Amino acid sequence: MRMLSLKTCVERWPIAKAFTISRGSKTEAVVVVVVLSDGEFTGRGECVPYARYGETVESVIEEIQKAKAVDDRMSLQSLMRPGAARNAFDCAFWDLEAKRAGRLAYELAGLPPLKPLTVSYTLSLDAPEAMAAEARKVSSRPLLKIKLGAEGDRERLKAIRDAAPNVRLVVDANEGWTETNFAEKMDACCAYGVSLIEQPLPAGKDDYLAKVPHAIPLCADESVFERSSLGGLKGKYDAINVKLDKTGGLTEALATAAMAKDMGFSLMVGCMVSTSLSMAPAFLVAQGADVIDLDGPLLLAEDRSDGLRYEDGLVYPPTSSLWG
Repeated sequence: MRMLSLKTCVERWPIAKAFTISRGSKTEAVVVVVVLSDGEFTGRGECVPYARYGETVESVIEEIQKAKAVDDRMSLQSLMRPGAARNAFDCAFWDLEAKRAGRLAYELAGLPPLKPLTVSYTLSLDAPEAMAAEARKVSSRPLLKIKLGAEGDRERLKAIRDAAPNVRLVVDANEGWTETNFAEKMDACCAYGVSLIEQPLPAGKDDYLAKVPHAIPLCADESVFERSSLGGLKGKYDAINVKLDKTGGLTEALATAAMAKDMGFSLMVGCMVSTSLSMAPAFLVAQGADVIDLDGPLLLAEDRSDGLRYEDGLVYPPTSSLWG
């Protein structure tokens, strides 16, 4: 087998509008792309270094370079920690393996043919009237994900529900609630027909969730990474959000999703704000999920030329020219 060459590059993709969550705002998606080549076939993977998890572009590239001698995907699982760096590397290996084999990645993963999926559309945290205006524009979509986690959440929910009365709503608080206001926020979500609440309390400070009844299912995001983190979530959460930048790639994401289902969790598959190259491998995991939050490219001013097709609230499988 030919020796592999590895290249990394940093890309900056402007966001169509400032994207705001409870922790702050950003105007561009900064991604690291790994390119693996054996001289005949090439595989690509993309990741998003995330400050919330102590990652920077520089630290991610350094991690990748330290592991550059690795020549197979399974070795990565023990040599690199879960996180963005391993994600890009792992997904590049999947892409390379598929091209070498002349097969599609889902076939290598033992999955049935990929189907189009209903995908959410995220409303950035803003003033109630601004979020309502955005909700009105996309009210024909079947699923909206609402960023909350600040004063005025009830007013935001009311304005959005008035603007989009028939849309299914999922709320993402991004750790922005507290034990003190949890009951108030939950009551507002119940009043306006929210079907799922993602990460209401900070990771590591969410034991309170096991003590209080909740009429709406709760989904762990910042509290879950890969399989080893699942045990501590029982009794607190009803669902988990699988993100490849947290699991450290598709390999672990598939294993985490399978274990979570065996443990009785519902599945959400999410993403960071990034291009279709990040979404493509996550699409495989999303085939078995209840909520699909792979709308990162929809938030960009422009996606890759061979990006995923989004149409009428659906996202379609990636082409092999993109990935896998």
